[in-house]
Amino acid sequence: MMKTAEVLKEHSFLERLLGTWTVTAPDMTGGGDWTETVRSLHGIWFVAEGSGRMPDGKEATTVLTLGYNAEKGKYVGSWIGSMMDFMWVYEGEVDAPGNVLDLYTTGPDFSGDGLADYRESITFVDADHRTFTSSVRQADGSWKQFMEAHYARKI
Repeated sequence: MMKTAEVLKEHSFLERLLGTWTVTAPDMTGGGDWTETVRSLHGIWFVAEGSGRMPDGKEATTVLTLGYNAEKGKYVGSWIGSMMDFMWVYEGEVDAPGNVLDLYTTGPDFSGDGLADYRESITFVDADHRTFTSSVRQADGSWKQFMEAHYARKI
C-alpha cells in the first residue's frame, strides 16, 4: 500500500508562493502584465496558474506544479504553457539561506536543434516580491540568463 504524503518542513518554502501575483516580464510578454494565482493541494503540492498576453498579442495560459519528494530529497515539479507542446519536468533544491529554489530541467534548445539543460530560479526578495529567472547551460558549463520575471503580491 502507498504511504500517505505528509507535510514536511521543506514545504514551508513553497507556502510562500500562495496568493495572487502580478507578473511583469517585458522580454517575454511584450511589456504586458500577467497574473498568477498559486494554490495549495493540502500543503503537499502547489499549483500556479498564470495568464496573460504573449509578445505576438495572443492570450496564453501556464501551469506550474511544485512539491517536495522526500524519497529523492528534492523539490519536483512541472510546467506547461499553451504556447508550446513540451512539458518541462523539474528537480531542484533550496539554497542554505532558504530564499532561492533552483530547478533543473532539460528541454528543447531555443536554437531549434536538439535539447539543452536549463536552470530556473525562484528567488524571494521579501514576503510580497519574488523573481523568476531562466538560464541555459553554455558549452563551458556556465549558465547564461535569458529571461527574468518580477512578481508582486496582489493578495
